Amino acid sequence: MIVSLIVIGLISILGQVVLLRELNVAFYGVELIYLIALGIWLFWTAVGALILRRTYFPTHNMMALLFFAFGIFLPLDVAFIRASRLLFGGVPGAYLPFLHQFMVTVVALLPAGILSGLLFQCAAKLYVAKGRTLAVAYGIESAGGVAGGLFATLFIVWGVQNFAIAFACGLAAVITPVFLERDGLSLLHRASMVFAGLFVLLLFSTPFIDRLMTAWNHPNLAETKDSPYGRITVTSLKGQVSVFENDALAFETEGTEAEYFCHLAALQHPNPARVLILGGGIEGIAREMLKHAPERIDYVEINPVMMDMVMGYLPDNIQKSIREPKVHLTFADPRQFLKRSGSYDLILVGMPEPASGQSNRFYTREFFEQCAAGLNPGGILGFRLRSAENLWTPPLTRRTASIYRALESVFPEVLFLPGATNIVTASREPLPGKPEILSERLHNRKIATRHISSDYIRYLFTNDRFAEIKNVLKSHPAAPNTDVRPVCYQYTFMIWLSKFFPRASLIDFSSLTDKRETGPLLPLLLWLSLPVIFFMSRFRPAFRRVLLVAVAGFIGMVLETVFILHYQVKHGVLYQDIGILLMSFMAGLAAGSITVNKVINRLIDRPGRIRWYGIGLISGFCLLCVVTATKTTMSTFTGLAQTAGFLASAGFLVAGVFAYASLHEIHDQKEVISPLYAADIFGGCLGSLAASLFLIPVLGLDVATRGMLLLAVFSFFLV
Repeated sequence: MIVSLIVIGLISILGQVVLLRELNVAFYGVELIYLIALGIWLFWTAVGALILRRTYFPTHNMMALLFFAFGIFLPLDVAFIRASRLLFGGVPGAYLPFLHQFMVTVVALLPAGILSGLLFQCAAKLYVAKGRTLAVAYGIESAGGVAGGLFATLFIVWGVQNFAIAFACGLAAVITPVFLERDGLSLLHRASMVFAGLFVLLLFSTPFIDRLMTAWNHPNLAETKDSPYGRITVTSLKGQVSVFENDALAFETEGTEAEYFCHLAALQHPNPARVLILGGGIEGIAREMLKHAPERIDYVEINPVMMDMVMGYLPDNIQKSIREPKVHLTFADPRQFLKRSGSYDLILVGMPEPASGQSNRFYTREFFEQCAAGLNPGGILGFRLRSAENLWTPPLTRRTASIYRALESVFPEVLFLPGATNIVTASREPLPGKPEILSERLHNRKIATRHISSDYIRYLFTNDRFAEIKNVLKSHPAAPNTDVRPVCYQYTFMIWLSKFFPRASLIDFSSLTDKRETGPLLPLLLWLSLPVIFFMSRFRPAFRRVLLVAVAGFIGMVLETVFILHYQVKHGVLYQDIGILLMSFMAGLAAGSITVNKVINRLIDRPGRIRWYGIGLISGFCLLCVVTATKTTMSTFTGLAQTAGFLASAGFLVAGVFAYASLHEIHDQKEVISPLYAADIFGGCLGSLAASLFLIPVLGLDVATRGMLLLAVFSFFLV
């Protein structure tokens, strides 16, 4: 059963990565789908752990069939997700209706989620039937999860495509029954070998099948490839090349977005000699900037895979602009590059809008401070924010005001040119407030444009929206967007949700933290009710045990989200690094369950001392929360190794509590497998959703961690 438990952990994590990436692409790169999908995955896993919980002695035949089903369903789930827009009559480039999106997510994750929960339940029961413990089974499965995270990382580094990873994961599942004990399994063994051979053959056909399925949504497909930052797809039709990132249009070669952004920002500087471009060069920003005759352009691109893949499809003038001697291309994270860069007259931020944790980090006060440190006297920072031209919804207003607050806290001068795409510039010196200055520079520099003209510049400065938007931004009460409190994340969620439910645009979760709106009564009642519930659970040992595991899973998942998001903010999104961090948490789970199992087994005849180990684990949670809150507030996390260590510590405590609950005062291990494993998964599910959609966006990383400290203190009632 050890091999089975390892494989269960491996295929669960690897299959989860495959399906989450596919769903992200299917819904146009909206990162929030990860949060919803992860919660649904954990829910179905918990359901699988509860199904057949009264069947105390599953057979090896059942295990073989479950592995077999998992291997077959995973590639089919990928095909279903990619075909979902066609199946539900979706309009190209538009979202499916919300209920359809939700149904696609639920249906796609149901087979693999339930099967992974069932697989662990059955394997754990067979394992403990031989006199072993649930804690060790949990640790072995977690060790398999470490292997799954490692392979997910290596496959990305090796350039293996997501659909091929799905087949590799399915192959691992269908071949596992060969290693199970034989109890009349000869037919299933032979079937396993046949399907394993079929999967190996199909692996060689995955490039063709992958391209065929991608063409369902991109009829004019030229090339597609998975990168560490998303799926890049290139289409070509009658000379017009369009580039999609996670199926959302990144740019197309016939547009004027680069011209609009570059010139409206560059014309505000009298002589932009040294220029830094952070992203967006392949859409033509470097080409347009060369028209201003700068001495040097440093162009920083975050995704080398996209550059290598798209370069051959770009128009000749864009290709030549990137190869110009004045243009110095660097592949790096923009925030890391700013730490060691020189000084510039103009910094143009061509990164995507702040719709995710990955992109929000380029619109925070800390990022603006980095940019300010890299500007010469009189230097200008420019970026763009896409919005509605005439009517801003409340979430859009709050998000824009939040970024504006962060910007004006660093730069005393801010100029906002409203439109369908807002051009925002900032400087420590006065910016030109009259259109004549920009028009004169446009004429003197003899810049040929398709969109920008003297008349259009005059229109931008003199239309009603120019003064109106300025007043809205200055008067709107919004907290500044910071690394520690990424409020843009919350507003992006509400903007996305309001596309399907317009009334959602009227909701402002940030008011829940405003004492004028809620008063102290609501949070007081919430925090007073928890210790009462925890204390009353002491009279129901079974419920108390389940609640303890669920709370540990909840706290662990919130802390995991805090660690990863803080690392993301400070060091960028390198998928291989994120994989290492997830592996660190899984390694902590494996170590915690096995270590606590050994310790408690030595004290099996001294239950009084065992309780002190439970108290020690909860105390560990309290200490970890205190250290995390302090380091987050002071922004003193140093890097990958330290963050990985904190994640391993959190995993150790979560698994330690699980092991403690499964061993202390338990006479039959089989009776607690389903309820405790389901409680652990449900707690993690709620923690993931709460942290990502409410606690961190509304309260911030620091306050969310302090909340977990209070919850850990209340958990002493459960020990």
